[in-house]
Amino acid sequence: MFQVLELTETQYNLVYNSFSLTIAAMGASFVFFLLMRNRVGAEHRIAVTITTLVVGIAAYHYLRIFDSWSAAFTFRDGVYVQDGLPFNEGYRYVDWLLTVPLLLAELVLVLKLAKGTTRSLIIRLSIAAVLMIGLGYPGEIAAADSVTRTVFGVLSTIPFLYILYVLFVELGRSLDRQSPQVRKFLDAMRYILLITWGIYPLAYIAPSVINNEAVAEVVRQVGYSFGDILAKPLFGLLVLAIALIKTREDEVLEHEVVAAPIPVEKA
Repeated sequence: MFQVLELTETQYNLVYNSFSLTIAAMGASFVFFLLMRNRVGAEHRIAVTITTLVVGIAAYHYLRIFDSWSAAFTFRDGVYVQDGLPFNEGYRYVDWLLTVPLLLAELVLVLKLAKGTTRSLIIRLSIAAVLMIGLGYPGEIAAADSVTRTVFGVLSTIPFLYILYVLFVELGRSLDRQSPQVRKFLDAMRYILLITWGIYPLAYIAPSVINNEAVAEVVRQVGYSFGDILAKPLFGLLVLAIALIKTREDEVLEHEVVAAPIPVEKA
């Protein structure tokens, strides 16, 4: 028999406020990256443009998630009862389906690798990202104690591990060709992805390991929200930092070329 989810006022507001915080973070980041876009060189602008798109798409979807959450609950007898419109979990997965491949692409593009290498990395990472998100959704909407949730959770982990392999092994080979400052930020970006993406599987398995359904739902929604804040605006700031560093390096190199003395041929 279907059991209606009931949340205390504190539990409901914790999720509600986490959605509100995420909307504010994505919206503010969108404006900031939009304003900063012209501060980087033309060759590095595409990465910052993609960063702007990522947080803009996320801000829109979190507005939809926020509205769906509000419409799903009714405050009655001191508790919030989920007896309204069904909460649409699909908004979050549509957001990830769009933003995760873009997020990986901006990381590759900002490094300005060889065109063939860039194209290969973006295609493989994008395919792996789509598989990871697509395989995770059937498990997300399945019952907490179902085999379906476990099977699709395991399947979605396979492309996730492949993405980590590419980022830490294949992409790591390009570090020697980057300046020390860029290497520092690139290392930070890769570890931010590792740490923040580690939040998502923990939130995913929360309904399976936490006996209290209300607590599990709060942990899942808040976990996903904070994971998105760390994986998008914070990640975008590091992309912007690399783009600014590379812009300065290009300006210094151009200045050195212009200032170099022209050799005079002896008669």
